[in-house]
Amino acid sequence: MQDTELKQVVVLGATGSIGLSTLDVLSRHADRFRLHTITAYRSVEKMLELVLAHQPAQAVMACPDAAEQLASRLPSECPTQVLGGAQALIDAASAPEVDVVMAAIVGFAGLRPTLAAAEHGKRLLLANKEALVSAGRVFMEATRAGGATLLPIDSEHNAMFQCMPANAQGRPQSAGVEKILLTASGGPFRGRRRADLVSVTPEEACAHPNWSMGRKISVDSATLLNKGLELAEACWLFECTPDDIDVVVHPQSIIHSLVRYDDGSVLAQLGNPDMRTPIAYGLSWPERIDAGVSPLDLVSVAKLDFEAPDLEAFPCLRLAQEAITQPGGMCVLNAANEIAVAAFLGGELGFTGIDDVIANTLERVSSSEPESLEAVEDLDGRARICAQERIQQLTRDSGGG
Repeated sequence: MQDTELKQVVVLGATGSIGLSTLDVLSRHADRFRLHTITAYRSVEKMLELVLAHQPAQAVMACPDAAEQLASRLPSECPTQVLGGAQALIDAASAPEVDVVMAAIVGFAGLRPTLAAAEHGKRLLLANKEALVSAGRVFMEATRAGGATLLPIDSEHNAMFQCMPANAQGRPQSAGVEKILLTASGGPFRGRRRADLVSVTPEEACAHPNWSMGRKISVDSATLLNKGLELAEACWLFECTPDDIDVVVHPQSIIHSLVRYDDGSVLAQLGNPDMRTPIAYGLSWPERIDAGVSPLDLVSVAKLDFEAPDLEAFPCLRLAQEAITQPGGMCVLNAANEIAVAAFLGGELGFTGIDDVIANTLERVSSSEPESLEAVEDLDGRARICAQERIQQLTRDSGGG
């Protein structure tokens, strides 16, 4: 294969767990892919290590000061161009020479560059939930108008994609599907009562039993809020409603999701809990390539367990199920959750305060379905202010301020 045939890849959020897993898969297939750009917010040390190891054409830091620091520390012979600022992220995701964009920036901050990739018709590997959760209509319209190829990277949605019936173009469709079953590990606190969760620490919440993830996503897993985000994401990806999807707790994280058909058949995608599997599938679809993941040994797994989620102990999932039915509700919920999780990780808020902040914000912020990116950002901003006010009130009430 000639160098001109290599697929040029951008990794948005290269220093996170998804970004690092993507770089690992790419390194296994240098004959198929060329790393064009990697991005981060301000993790200079991590980016320096990645630039020296992979030597992409560009490295972008969203924080301009961090970009200056990175550039000053690269050896003169390093060919990587360093750029800084939010616009540089957007430019990298939409560059005409780029073929594939891995959207792995955590949170609402990843929306604009992810949307730019969609608008410019890239193969978009979507690991950023917030693009669909907060701006589902805007994002899907941009994807269709730009002619982008949208491939979900969340292990659950990637599994659904693989198990859904396909049309003539290989895209998933819902014909003959009776129910989608969205699996959940249950997180580190599965089986605990609500009263047992009041005093849990950030370290305990981030100690996921199966997956290696960033701190924010780990907390979302611990509250089950991540399943609410994934429920909304699935509705947009597969043009279905919340009633079409059931959440099932499966603690082994071996079955990543299932699709039940009208004839009683159930198709499931199984594999070891390693994000390199869906990443490799997204990079190579409709082909399959080596992901570096060990084969699944069902004998050693021995058993697969399933149970219903406990909505009393983990009300965040219930709040999300309700918010999905409200115009703009998921945008408000996502913003409130980001603020609440940051406060929990920073020691300002207790674990069970997260759902309190979300519920209070949903009650207080009036919303309608955002029809533009500007409307999404306005709604998100109002929700963040309201959530921060609730945290301050809880702090005062507890005597902490």
